Amino acid sequence: MDLTAVERPSDSPFIEQVWHNRSEQVGDFISMAFTHWQMVVTRIQDQTLITMRGPETKSTPAFAPAGAEFVGIMFKFGMFMPHLPVKNLVDTAINLPDASNKSFWLHSSPWETPTFDNAETFVERLVRAGMLVREPLVDSALRGDVGDLSQRSAQRRFLNATGLTQTTTRQIDRARKATALLKQGMSILDTVFAVGYFDQPHLTRSLKHYIGQTPAQIMDEGRIERLSLLYKTTLLE
Repeated sequence: MDLTAVERPSDSPFIEQVWHNRSEQVGDFISMAFTHWQMVVTRIQDQTLITMRGPETKSTPAFAPAGAEFVGIMFKFGMFMPHLPVKNLVDTAINLPDASNKSFWLHSSPWETPTFDNAETFVERLVRAGMLVREPLVDSALRGDVGDLSQRSAQRRFLNATGLTQTTTRQIDRARKATALLKQGMSILDTVFAVGYFDQPHLTRSLKHYIGQTPAQIMDEGRIERLSLLYKTTLLE
């Protein structure tokens, strides 16, 4: 069975969603490619880790420890920290140093560890402090509208805010959307046309790279290998 989580939407303009998960059993899983970056609070016994996880441009093997509890704050696409560029987080993660048993250091200041319930308050404080900002170009660039900017300038600002190119962003989101459709029972051929792949081999190559499984493996409810959380985001809508 794939990993599952309690997810809730947020009324914050800076947060895509907040999620909570508990790893009931130890085991390997596949971490799928993903466009958003997020802050994850991990609690294992008496230890708390605050991790900044960047976008992932390919599927990778991962491991879930038993008894670990996770709270994640997924930031809206285009939100970034000027002092911690998203491009430095791509395909990696950074653990922030502890300040106390209930706080951590971020940009030379102590911050109280956020929870599933107070994520919005925590993020609002980051925004007020100027530590979290939005790149307004991102949404318009995905719609193909960059105004008077040159294509090179638009691409540079998009990359700085998201850590990804527009092409990579669309390819990852298309693969994740295809995965969601296959899990909902859509046939492989219908999925090919629904999300705009050229043909079935094109779909298969994409899913093997970004998701880590073939379409048939994704549809197989009896498989042993697990996939990471298939978050619901609004980027493609």
